[in-house]
Amino acid sequence: MNDSETPDAPENSDAPEGIRLQKVLAAAGVASRRVVEQYIVEGRIRVNGQTVTELGRRIDPETDKVDVDGTAIQLDVSKRYVMLNKPTGVVSSMRDENDRPDLRRFTEDYEERLYNVGRLDAETSGLLILTNDGELAHVLAHPSFGVTKVYIAKVEGIVTAQTIAKLTKGIELEDGEIAADKARLLDTSRDSSLVELTLHSGRNRIVRRMLAAVGHPVSELVRRQFGPLHLGTLPAGKTRELSKIELGALLTLSRRDSGVAEAPGEQENE
Repeated sequence: MNDSETPDAPENSDAPEGIRLQKVLAAAGVASRRVVEQYIVEGRIRVNGQTVTELGRRIDPETDKVDVDGTAIQLDVSKRYVMLNKPTGVVSSMRDENDRPDLRRFTEDYEERLYNVGRLDAETSGLLILTNDGELAHVLAHPSFGVTKVYIAKVEGIVTAQTIAKLTKGIELEDGEIAADKARLLDTSRDSSLVELTLHSGRNRIVRRMLAAVGHPVSELVRRQFGPLHLGTLPAGKTRELSKIELGALLTLSRRDSGVAEAPGEQENE
C-alpha cells in the first residue's frame, strides 16, 4: 500500500458514531457505494426527513429512516416481505385452533418466521402480505391507518347504476354508516354481476355486509390490491417476494403516519 492510500477503519470502529450512509445503503442493495455517494451529492437522499449532502454522514440503521428520491428504504436486510394469493378454504392464521387449513403451508419454505398482515376470511381469496417486520405489519393492518384495498365481488342479481351510487354515497349497517371510496360495475350476466369496490375500512366482513345490504349477496370475493400492491397474475396458492419497487412503495406508505393510535376491537377481516 502506498502512502496516499488510507486503510478502511475496522468494522467495529463505526459503532460509536454510527455507520456511513453510503455503506448502509450499499448493503441494502440500493446501489454501489460510489453511486450512493453521487446520490448524496445530488441531494437525493434524506435521513429522518432531512436532505443529506455531506459524504461523511453516519446513521444508526436500527433507528434512522432513510429514503431515496422519496421512496423509503429498508435498511434491515433480515426482513422478508412476501405476497400470497390466498386461496379459498384457508383461514388467515398461522395455527388454527379448529385444525382448519391455515397459512403455515405457505411459510414453511422460508427461514424467517413470517406472519400475515391483516386477514381475509376463509371464503375470500386474494392478496395477503406475509412478513417478519412487526412494525410494518402493525401499521398496515391497523384500521385507523386506512390502507386502501380493492376487491372484486361476484354477487347475486343484476346490479344497477343506482346501486353503485348508493354504495359510494353511504349505507347504514348495524355498526354504523359506511361508504365505498369507489365502486364500479364490471360485468353482468343473466343472474349475477361483477362489482369492484375500493375501501379503506377495516370493519369485519365489510364488503360482504355492504353488498348484502343493497340486495346483492356475495357468492365469490377476491382482494386484488392492498395499498400500492397489485395481485397481478400470481396464481392462487402461490407466493412471491416483493420487488424492490413494491417494497419501497409499501414502506413509504407505512412510514407516512406510523404513529397510529390504538383502536381496540377493530381487526381487518374481509
